[in-house]
Amino acid sequence: MRTALAALAAILSLGAAPAPTGVAQGALMAATPAPTLAAYRLFTDDGAQHPNAGVTPYALNTPLFSDYAEKSRFLYLPPGTKARYRTTGALDLPVGSTLIKTFAYPADFRRPAEKVRMLETRLLIHRRSGWVALAYVWNAEQTEARLKRAGTRLDVNFTDVQGRLRRVDYHVPNANQCKECHSLSGRIAPIGVKARNLNGDFTYAEGPENQLAHWTRTGMLTGAPAPDKAPRTARWDDASEPLEARARAYLDGNCGHCHNPRGMASNSGLFLDLEEARPAHLGIGKRPVAAGKGSGDLETDLVPGRPDASIVAYRMASTDPGVMMPELGRSLVHDEGLALVRDYIARMQRP
Repeated sequence: MRTALAALAAILSLGAAPAPTGVAQGALMAATPAPTLAAYRLFTDDGAQHPNAGVTPYALNTPLFSDYAEKSRFLYLPPGTKARYRTTGALDLPVGSTLIKTFAYPADFRRPAEKVRMLETRLLIHRRSGWVALAYVWNAEQTEARLKRAGTRLDVNFTDVQGRLRRVDYHVPNANQCKECHSLSGRIAPIGVKARNLNGDFTYAEGPENQLAHWTRTGMLTGAPAPDKAPRTARWDDASEPLEARARAYLDGNCGHCHNPRGMASNSGLFLDLEEARPAHLGIGKRPVAAGKGSGDLETDLVPGRPDASIVAYRMASTDPGVMMPELGRSLVHDEGLALVRDYIARMQRP
């Protein structure tokens, strides 16, 4: 009987329509978000490890710190489209493009490939009306990620590279909080995919290659100069690079998305993006526009030679919600990032 049923199923399957295999472009562009990440078919497996055709992995030279979470990033471009190079700001990505970012923690950072727990996958989808941010939270079995528009909190425990047990009150953002970090002139916009932050090597299946060169060679990107002619964000954790370049890159990646002339913190007058060159707007000798608890009774954003007197370092060292900066996306102090910025301030020459 079992053999007969199997034969019948095989015969019926010959006339059945083949299962769709490509990215579900229609679902990405639909006004109503899909309830599950799998509905978009951005990956070929339930565990979101293997990107579908048209989905390319990438990395940033200096990313945003998010409570030590590991992040895997991908870009989907619709068939027949290309990203356009821009010297400043994010690449010009066509309608239908989707930025994909999964946040995960290994149980022990000394063995980062073992017992990895995915927490959420965020999508930033370029629809005709603009960019839309969505968060999908993974189940305990790591087999499905479901839409969570209202955000949520997750308890995370891990062992860090020093062997210390750490606990994170991990916060999946709601839709409004996504808008705060991704706001540019009042509209949602990508913040990480700047050409200068992509100007570094990535290890592809065929070997390492500069990402700008790879994207140009494979037809994903148009208008880009040779990598050595393009601006480049330093790697904040590469001690072989100049201290100032590394610290500026860190402040750009962690603060510059809000602290720029078009960001949510534009009224502060403190601009920490890499394009800023004016000392006062970089905080040097600058008094904050508003004092109080957030300043810690300090008077100046950045005092050359004196990190303990600098509000920037003070707020980076805090986990008090009313003081800490960035105010979203972390519950821990980034010890290594803080040490870098304090060293940068300490070695800065006084005017």
